[in-house]
Amino acid sequence: MALQLRIYVPPHPLIQHWLAVARDANTPNPLFRTAMTELGRWLTYEAAREWLPTLETTVETPLAPCPATFVNPEIPTAIVPILRAGLALLDGVQSLLPLASIYHIGFVRDEETLEPTCYLNRLPDTLHPETRLIISEPMLATGGTIMSTMAELTQRGADPRLVRIVSVVAAPPALQKLAAAYPTVQIYTATIDEHLNENGFIVPGLGDAGDRTFGTGS
Repeated sequence: MALQLRIYVPPHPLIQHWLAVARDANTPNPLFRTAMTELGRWLTYEAAREWLPTLETTVETPLAPCPATFVNPEIPTAIVPILRAGLALLDGVQSLLPLASIYHIGFVRDEETLEPTCYLNRLPDTLHPETRLIISEPMLATGGTIMSTMAELTQRGADPRLVRIVSVVAAPPALQKLAAAYPTVQIYTATIDEHLNENGFIVPGLGDAGDRTFGTGS
């Protein structure tokens, strides 16, 4: 039986609200950053279902012993924000996974070829095979950056089945590439848009997430 990429678009009203705020060209940079933080938080909440390893034990309440479930601290969890736009989601992701390690990786895209070049890689040499990984990448457009990131992670021992990608807007080219190479990865996104323009930007999308987050660009 062929494996099929799982893409989740949670129908939560708060996700849809903050997506609308982020899409609006009239949203000022500070409010855009708030929207991205909230999207990172709510999408991570959805992504963590049945993904975080748990530990069954017993605690003492003020009245009696009681069965309890904790997130297992012995299984490593890590967040991989793809610079620079992935930083926009990081605060929201980290607020739900405060004990997770954070491994930065940075890419710059050639505007003519649309191919990414890595300029920063702070991934460890090897990853524990049970490591739960969340990649924060607001835009899954051409797929070049996310595919390069997945290649770096799997070379270090990451299990694609344990990888969750948190994105705000996804488009078919990136999803098709992921489906072909990493069908066991799961993607959590606020929406899937129809196509890319000639510059490789998602339409209607939300513009350049990095520029809008950090107040750069025209």
